[in-house]
Amino acid sequence: MKLFQLFNSKALHFKHRTIFPHYSNVYPYSSSLPQPHEAPSSSIPITHSTLLHSIQSSQWHFIEHLAPQLTPSLISSTLSNLHQSPQLVHQLLTHLDNHPHCLDLSTLCLAACVLYRLPAPKPAINLFKQLIHRHGDGIVTKAMIFDELSRARDHFNIKTTVVFDFLVRAYCELKKANEALEFFYIMKEKGFVPNIETCNQMLSLFLKLNRTQMVWALYAEMFRMQIKSSVCTFNIMINVLCKEGKLKKAKEFIGHMEVLGVKPNVVTYNTIIQAYCLRGRLKAARLIFQTIKDKGLEPDSYTYNSFISAMCKEKMLEEASALLGSMLEVGLVPNAVTYNALIDAYCNKGDLNRAFAYRDDMIKNGIMPSQVTYNMFIHALFMEGRTGEADDMITEMRGKGMNPDTVTYNILINGYCRCGDARKAFSLFNEMVRKRIQPSLVTYTSLLYVLGKRNRMKEADELFKKVQQEGLLPDIIMFNALIDGHCTNSNIERGFQLLREMDQMKVLPDEVTYNTLMQGYCREGKVEEARKLIDEMKRRGIKPDHISYNTLISGYSKRGDMKDAFKVRDEMLTTGFNPTLLTYNALIQGLCKTRDGEHAEELLREMELFDLKLATKCTDTERLEYERLQIEGADSTMANEGSFGICKQHAIPDLADYFIKDKS
Repeated sequence: MKLFQLFNSKALHFKHRTIFPHYSNVYPYSSSLPQPHEAPSSSIPITHSTLLHSIQSSQWHFIEHLAPQLTPSLISSTLSNLHQSPQLVHQLLTHLDNHPHCLDLSTLCLAACVLYRLPAPKPAINLFKQLIHRHGDGIVTKAMIFDELSRARDHFNIKTTVVFDFLVRAYCELKKANEALEFFYIMKEKGFVPNIETCNQMLSLFLKLNRTQMVWALYAEMFRMQIKSSVCTFNIMINVLCKEGKLKKAKEFIGHMEVLGVKPNVVTYNTIIQAYCLRGRLKAARLIFQTIKDKGLEPDSYTYNSFISAMCKEKMLEEASALLGSMLEVGLVPNAVTYNALIDAYCNKGDLNRAFAYRDDMIKNGIMPSQVTYNMFIHALFMEGRTGEADDMITEMRGKGMNPDTVTYNILINGYCRCGDARKAFSLFNEMVRKRIQPSLVTYTSLLYVLGKRNRMKEADELFKKVQQEGLLPDIIMFNALIDGHCTNSNIERGFQLLREMDQMKVLPDEVTYNTLMQGYCREGKVEEARKLIDEMKRRGIKPDHISYNTLISGYSKRGDMKDAFKVRDEMLTTGFNPTLLTYNALIQGLCKTRDGEHAEELLREMELFDLKLATKCTDTERLEYERLQIEGADSTMANEGSFGICKQHAIPDLADYFIKDKS
């Protein structure tokens, strides 16, 4: 007859109660903590022996059926007989997941002292996480948890500190740094020494949380407790030194390792290589790379990725591509980080064909493009004005199960704002809000920009107010976008009001802020007022740039005040700025307006000295057309449009961007 049929027999009810002794006589272990109220008994008598038999015969469905009636005391007594069967205990706990009343603190500690015998530490650590969630933030202190775990450890006659170590590691995995350190010191106080793996996990957590003082404090404590450092320990400490910018000391630490008989591994050298690469010190990184080979170690993918990322950042794209080839030659497999670095670099360069070629290689090698990859392509396509292809990329991304994230939406909204498509930008913004994706300052700044370009400044001010109501603090970029909108729309007073608001919010203005205000004044012909802003910038410790001076030169030149225009040009020279194409453009226009062709020709010759003559990239016809526009006194917009067309046609992106900025 099956077990559950026996239990359903009322005739056997009394018999079972007398055959099996009460579990309290079998299991002498008891907790010092108060026990929770136990579940009321039902018509089915559950004894220690009954439960033990059910577990040993794997009657899990039956146990789940009985779970509401199980008590911590009954579970504890059963665990005492299963200390040599950790796999069964693991299965039991899995089936009791939804019945937390069965497991109090003492029961959890007993269970952990059984699970530690499993080959893998994960089940025991996960159980400790459960313990921490239930008892870690309540009235139960770390000392109480330690005492309970000590009793369980003694009950099973465990000689190692491994159960304490697992508890510390559970705190680390939950990113509870203070609690992990507190338990570490309790162990020390009670005379227990944590193992090196536990210490390394604590050091690693503190480093990830950027709490370097805690790292050094723990490392010093380990030294005092004579806990022998492993290569992993030294690698963590070298990483700390690198993050602190102490690269020389990091290299010295390698020598310290070797003196103590610990051989550096490739991770050791990779840590220093990455630190040098992040700082653009490729020459120093290459020396470490050579050391790896001299020591008989093999560079890995991480080594190459550090170099490739650094080279891409420094725009050394051919070298980065060649290094990818070397990586493949030695049998190393590139990963998403490798390809994304190259794709991003070529996207920024505007070479989308090469970027897409790397995307194809990526897929061919079995690496699927990530959301980061798609975001880079979408951004690059918008920068090239290829909005249709950008939309296609979004469709492709969605087809692969990737939904747009905050970065994707910001790229899309910014892209449509740059195109002047306010309707599409706000449609995406509303979609973002509907999907409960939190807009960022970048999102709102893009929208403020397009509202300014569409002369919708009332809406821009309302949106700016909404940003603050949502608890976001406007940054310098947002303020500059709004000031630009008001100045462009002839409301310079509102621009200065925003400058005062910046001061109140302790957001420091920069040269862009003042350049925008200066351009606003110059549009209204108030060049003297704009000139005073240069002095204000200097008083506030903001250095005027070439745009500041070009704005004034253009302002004076437009009204034919060439004496003051040349004074500003001279001041520009004394501050270390060379005249730009825009400087000469404005001065020549002013001289043409005052019919001073002789001085205009002198400036054209002077341009050649600064290697600014357009003939270097233009045909004779184009150069003559440009000179005709200037000498005949064409207005600023017309001349700039001509120059912009020439620059764009001959792929001089820097100058093209310059003209765009000047026109705005």
